Amino acid sequence: MIRAGYGRLHDQEDGNFRANIANAQSAGVNCGIYWYSYAVTPEDARLEAQVCLDVIRGYKLEYPVMFDIEESRQKELGKETVSNIIEAFCTTVEAQGYYVGIYSYKNFLTGYVRQDLLDRYDVWLAEWCDVATYTGTYGIWQYTSNGAVNGIDGRVDMNISYKNYPEIMKKHHLNGY
Repeated sequence: MIRAGYGRLHDQEDGNFRANIANAQSAGVNCGIYWYSYAVTPEDARLEAQVCLDVIRGYKLEYPVMFDIEESRQKELGKETVSNIIEAFCTTVEAQGYYVGIYSYKNFLTGYVRQDLLDRYDVWLAEWCDVATYTGTYGIWQYTSNGAVNGIDGRVDMNISYKNYPEIMKKHHLNGY
C-alpha cells in the first residue's frame, strides 16, 4: 500500500509516489494506494477524492484505494460529520470504478465511523499488537509499524491481507482492470 498523497491540492501528491509505485510494479509487487485526509467537510473530502483520482489515473491497482482518516481535528467533528466525510470521498472514488476502503485505527473506527460505512467498505485496520482486538470486520490488518524489508531503509509498516484483492479487481474490472 503506497501513499499517493494527502489533502486537497495537486501539489500534495506524495513526492515519492510515482517512483515507489513504478519500482514496486516493476518488481512484480501488487499495489494499492492510500490517500491521507485532512478533510473537515464532505466538500473537502470530494476535493481530496478528485485530486487522488488525478494522481492515480492510468495505474492498475491490485489492492484498494484506501481513505486514511485519523486526524485529531476530525474526531472533534463527531461521528456523523466524520462519516459524511468518509462517504463523500469513497462514493466519489468508487463512482470512477475503484474499489475503495477505509484506513484507520481501532478507536477511530469504533467511535467515529457509522456502522453502515464499516459494513459497506473494507477496513484496513491499524492496530499494532500481536492479536487484533477490533471486533469489526476488516480486509487488511496493519499489525506493526516496526517491520523491516530488504531494500528499504528504515522501519516499514507490516500488513496481512485476508482477501484476494488482485482476483477481485481483475474479476470485477476495478482499479484500472
